[in-house]
This record gives sequence, structure tokens and C-alpha cells, in this order.
Amino acid sequence: MPELPEVEVVKRSLINKTQNLIIKSVKINDGRLRYKVVKSQIKSIIGLKIKKISRRSKFLLFFFNKDIVMLVHLGMTGKFFFINKKNTKYKTSFYYDVNEEKDKKHDRVIFSLSGGQKLIYNDVRKFGFIKFLNKVNFDDNLHLKNLGPEPLNKKFNFTYFKQYISRRNRVIKNILMDQKFVSGLGNIYVNEILFFSGVRPSKKIQKLADREIKRIIKFTKSILSRAIASGGSSIKDFSSSNGKKGLFQQYFNVYGKKGEKCSKKNCQNNIIKIVIANRASFYCAKCQK
Repeated sequence: MPELPEVEVVKRSLINKTQNLIIKSVKINDGRLRYKVVKSQIKSIIGLKIKKISRRSKFLLFFFNKDIVMLVHLGMTGKFFFINKKNTKYKTSFYYDVNEEKDKKHDRVIFSLSGGQKLIYNDVRKFGFIKFLNKVNFDDNLHLKNLGPEPLNKKFNFTYFKQYISRRNRVIKNILMDQKFVSGLGNIYVNEILFFSGVRPSKKIQKLADREIKRIIKFTKSILSRAIASGGSSIKDFSSSNGKKGLFQQYFNVYGKKGEKCSKKNCQNNIIKIVIANRASFYCAKCQK
């Protein structure tokens, strides 16, 4: 599933390629996503300009004139492709590749844009969705109103962290995955954050020392920033020819590394896999306490 860094790179790519373009027409090949695409709503953006594109947690927000906001969640396999006026197809992030033969049958919604260009929403498993909101009260939307602070925001700090976990009885892995606590983190990056923080995913939050909380905050911000930077370096030319650029995944230290040697110097332990709340967790028993 795309997590915050992947969605952030999609956002930046879409700004680079589609912001200020006008929706000329919309073709729905298959609107049976997690929530069915409402034809009358998606048709309402025809003739409107994409004024702004932003991200909140793992959601993409397309702002149009007439106070219409298109809310997009990529689910497990959602992605955007962009086709320019020369009919060259580009991807918009680093977590997938372009495969014209396989992609076409999963193109769910096609937005024709000004200048003979196109934006395609593609989703193999159809767990993503497209909804339409009113700009005036979109913060009250069910998907958005209970989200915690962005992890890269100054509001995600030691004071906030300490106050939130007081009188709560949970393990650190679960609290970091809770979108009400901090928005945008997912299983992959939480594993990496806890590895560099030296904290076991199963550790109870009441047992966290202040120095451990500070390390978690520090590495949350640094790891996400590095992941965005590694993908964002090639947003101008994400195409099938450069599919290997921006693959932060090749630098994972614990995620998916069950049985492999710990990457830290002077540690000969193997990475262990456990399951917490039905999600795989990977850690080093020596380096994470």
C-alpha cells in the first residue's frame, strides 16, 4: 500500500504535470471502486481547472474552481498515469512501473485534460476511491476530520507525543499506525522507524523512556524525508525507462528481512518477524529493546 512518502511524491508529480490544466472530459471504464464513482459528481468537474493539489495523510486533494474538491485514496494498488501531448506515458511515483499491456485493463477512470493530455486512475484491486466534497466544509469529512497531525509537521513533537500516550495502554507499533495519533504512517515505514529508534514494536508505550520518544520522533521525520527525497528527485521524468530511480525500498533495513543479518555494525543477530494486530513486524532483538 502506498504510504505517506509515495503519496507525497504522487502529489508533487501531479502538481508538476497537471496543475492549472482543465478537465475536458471524463471516461469511466469501471467505477466500482471501494465506493462506487458517482457519475453525476465526476461529470461536474468537466470544464473546471485544477487550481491546487495537496496531500493530507494518504489522501490526495484536487481543488477545482466552484469550491469542488476531489478526494482520492489510492488504497492498495491505486496509481496515476499521465499522458502528455506527445502521447508519452509517465508514472507519478516510484513504487510501480509502467507496463502498457498489463496496465490498460485496470485503467478505471480517464480524465482528458487541456492540451490533448490525459490523467488515468489505475487500480488493480479497486480498494482506492474517488469522492467529491465541498471546499467550504471538507475538513469535516468522515475521512479527514479525525486525522492526527502530519508527522513532518511541527505539531508532531515530544509534548504532543507524551500527552497523547498518557493513560493509554497500547504497544508502540499500534500507536504509530493509528491515524488518529499521527497521520500517514503505514506498516513499512513504522518498522523502519522503530529499528533506527532502537525500540521493539511490541514495547508498551508506558515503558517508553523520554529519550526513546525523542528518537522515534527524530527518525520518523528523517526517514520519511529521505524516502520523499529519493523518489522526488526524478518526478519530472518518471517513465518506463527510469523505473529503478527513487526506489527507497532498496534501502530497507528490517522490513521484509526475516532471517537476514541485522544491518548494524557489530551485530550478528538475524531479523525476527512477529505479528502484531494482524500486521507483520520485523525487528532485531539485540538492537531494539
